[in-house]
Amino acid sequence: MSVTATATTSDQTPLYDAAEWETRVQLAACYRLMPKFGMTDLIFTHVSARLPGKDGNFLLNPYGLMFDEITASSLVEVDPDGNVVGESEWGINWAGYIIHGAVLAGRPDVTCALHTHTRAGVAVSCLESGLLPISQHAMAFHDRVAYHAYEGFADEHEECARLSADLGELNVLVMRNHGLLTTGETVGEAFVRMYFLEMACKIQIDAQSTGAPITPVADEICEQVASDFNTPRESKNLAWEALLRGLDRTDPSYRT
Repeated sequence: MSVTATATTSDQTPLYDAAEWETRVQLAACYRLMPKFGMTDLIFTHVSARLPGKDGNFLLNPYGLMFDEITASSLVEVDPDGNVVGESEWGINWAGYIIHGAVLAGRPDVTCALHTHTRAGVAVSCLESGLLPISQHAMAFHDRVAYHAYEGFADEHEECARLSADLGELNVLVMRNHGLLTTGETVGEAFVRMYFLEMACKIQIDAQSTGAPITPVADEICEQVASDFNTPRESKNLAWEALLRGLDRTDPSYRT
């Protein structure tokens, strides 16, 4: 579905150019989808999207809104120093700035970073073993997961460099004793990657909770699955497009 609406001033002048508005719509859709898939922790997690042509500025959620309240025009623009750009009745979660500012500054190839505190994701982040390649979902990330040690609330600039270094060139970060983070060249890519990562964590915790032996899979098979998963088979993100169609059928207000 093409975007045909944009926020305007009282004299109908567009507030955003087409590229920024498209980014806002995509990110708002991601926020609306997160509660549908159990990826929220009240108001306390965040997803960012880099703004095209804005010299490092990016969008974050307005701190205080539930994710199912977020719209394209309510998203808050933040500069690389953490300052809110423009007018907004909402501030930002400073930890969100620290985490996303670090990721986006260190990875010019990344457009979107998505951070969660889900029950299964936090549980796996607490395990010394981390994510295990015991399911097809988890094999997709075989040898492609970075880890960042817990340093308390992520609210200090000093942590930025360490977090960015730990992520490196990978797209999945397990933040020890804290949660999960995925990145993508698009918002849709980051979301679908998180969906599979979250499923992998749920499956692992379910399997481990039985106490029964877990069937191992050979490394070469895990690597083949990971290689296949990370090689796009089509130019479009079909799953993301299907998710957007579902949102548009049920509640297209995220586009406002």
